[in-house]
Amino acid sequence: MAQGNSVYVLGGAQTDFARNWSREGLEIDALMGEVLEDGLARTGLEPRDIQSAHVGNFTAELFCNQGHLGGIFASLHPDLSGVPASRHEAACASGSMAMLSAMAEIEAGRYDLVCVLGVEYMRNVPGQIAAEHLGAAAWHGREWQDAKYMWPAAFSDLNDAYSEKYGEVDYRHLGEIARINYENGRRNPNSQTRKWTFNDDSFTVDDDANPVIEGKVRRNDCGQVTDGAAVVFLASEKRALEYVKAHGLKLGDLARIDGWGHRTAPMLFTDKLEESRNSRFVLPQVNQTIQECFGRAGIGGAFDLDAIETHDCFAMTEYAAIDSFGITAPGESWKAVEEGVIAHGGRLPINPSGGLIGMGHPVGATGVRMMLDGYKQVTNRAGDYQVEGARKVGLLNIGGSTTTIASFVVGAAE
Repeated sequence: MAQGNSVYVLGGAQTDFARNWSREGLEIDALMGEVLEDGLARTGLEPRDIQSAHVGNFTAELFCNQGHLGGIFASLHPDLSGVPASRHEAACASGSMAMLSAMAEIEAGRYDLVCVLGVEYMRNVPGQIAAEHLGAAAWHGREWQDAKYMWPAAFSDLNDAYSEKYGEVDYRHLGEIARINYENGRRNPNSQTRKWTFNDDSFTVDDDANPVIEGKVRRNDCGQVTDGAAVVFLASEKRALEYVKAHGLKLGDLARIDGWGHRTAPMLFTDKLEESRNSRFVLPQVNQTIQECFGRAGIGGAFDLDAIETHDCFAMTEYAAIDSFGITAPGESWKAVEEGVIAHGGRLPINPSGGLIGMGHPVGATGVRMMLDGYKQVTNRAGDYQVEGARKVGLLNIGGSTTTIASFVVGAAE
């Protein structure tokens, strides 16, 4: 980014993703209010410091019968009345779209301190209804109409596409991806699955311990249906310098967004596969988004990163991200799994937080949570899931069947 237009991350917070807010008798405004209050407390900011706000959310209309979340944000504290706020929707990438809009306001010089809050409230309905609501991220009536669970069916089709292009995907590698993410989630005090238990068969093709959900997708491959929220506060360089001076810090105690990428692919998964026909990649637009992000960040490739937080709504999604990042050649993601590259102590750990499988996936909050975890890693604030010496972290957040794609590089500020 151009000098003087850098965007800094002052910090933020997330809720405990294991909580079921409906069972507590609390609604989406309480979820938003608690994470905002916690984020302000952790950063030492006040509501009056916020000059603009962007809310990421996918399906509050369906789960909560509630839209217009910018107005709810303005109702969370008297000092937020009058603050410009808007809501952004792009399925599972909703939080990243809110992030990009907030960054653009800072880069344009409109505001110096902007709040980004992602939220989803989904555990108030039975699982089948939740699956139907989440189907709004596909083209209604045109894709996976015969599937009981649409998104497992979609990413089973991605498995088929990989197998057709490169040879059969070995489930052992998908099972290991899931195992690593659950293991990482056990280190994370906000993880939805931190107390879950598994046995030796939980990540195999054992139909009792790990039953099929749709096609080639099994239960423990799946990201979680989660209630949760995350918030981060972004600042211009001028405001970041004021902030560190006021709080007895130095600029190096903050994170900076070094690069970003954003693309939108055709909605239908079949159209995506048609685009990939003459490409080395099954998902060429994912790779292109990441490469554009790397270019803006001035890095040469994935191994210039110290860790990655990637979208793993299913184990197959992470499998596809591995070669899309360039960690391996196209079609050779299995090598990074077998060689231990992506494990917590590996050469390039993926999802040290636990990811969507281990940590949880409150859809509209996921992109914001990823940015928060990038900030934590590069400022040495990730606690038990800290990657030692992390100074630069890559993020990949997708919506739908890789329809909306967002990538970021977060670095330690200098």
